[in-house]
Amino acid sequence: MLVKWEGIVIRSVDYGESSKVVTLFTRENGKLGLMARGAKKTKSRLAAVSQLFSHGYYLCKAGPGTGMPDLSQGDIMESFRDLRQSLGATAYAAYIAELLDRLTHEREPNPYLFQLLLHTFRYLDEGRDAEILCRIFETKMLIVAGISPQLSACANCGAQREPYAISVSQGGLLCPVCLPADPYAIAVTPSTWKLLRLFQVFDLERLGDIEVKPATRNQLKHVLRSFMDEHLDLRLKSRSFLEQLERMERLPMKDSE
Repeated sequence: MLVKWEGIVIRSVDYGESSKVVTLFTRENGKLGLMARGAKKTKSRLAAVSQLFSHGYYLCKAGPGTGMPDLSQGDIMESFRDLRQSLGATAYAAYIAELLDRLTHEREPNPYLFQLLLHTFRYLDEGRDAEILCRIFETKMLIVAGISPQLSACANCGAQREPYAISVSQGGLLCPVCLPADPYAIAVTPSTWKLLRLFQVFDLERLGDIEVKPATRNQLKHVLRSFMDEHLDLRLKSRSFLEQLERMERLPMKDSE
């Protein structure tokens, strides 16, 4: 039986001498693995459509069981060429794709996540602020993982009492009265926790220009990574490479001519 899915390639692994196992995140069925036979051959019609980050329609031959479908052909809608030509954008996109891959299960439809991934890649391709896009995506994925921090009031007593710190162990904001409950609570500015709260409910399609100070960027990253490191057992290869780039003084979104 032939089926057609709209999908984005989030992982591509060599298989044997000439083939690839491609992981798509599809609009219709969530994450799916496909066998792209002969895709490693330069003249293969599957070579381009099996490239990482490609967005398109994929025609597949699916059997009656639950085995891996064979990719028959594909029609690329967006290759994100500019994204691929920027080391910084590519590093962020690889991290975002791997994070999505690790926090989702096979064949669980989630059109919202598909749209989130698609718009994130489009903005990266346009040269938008990759670091902030990454922070927004991480915030959304904490919701998917069920460990989203409580940011509307104190997670310990429920009071709305500033100034807040953020506690990973307590699951969100801590007011001054409850601060002794976690000696390791992260000191943050109001801008940081308010941005995190905005990111939780923010519709990425409405993204405009966001100006974020370097100190706030560092706090956003520290809070989000602390939640992931504490509550999720993830060892992402792409994160290690990305962090090397993030330690550079400046991460250009476009390679110099």
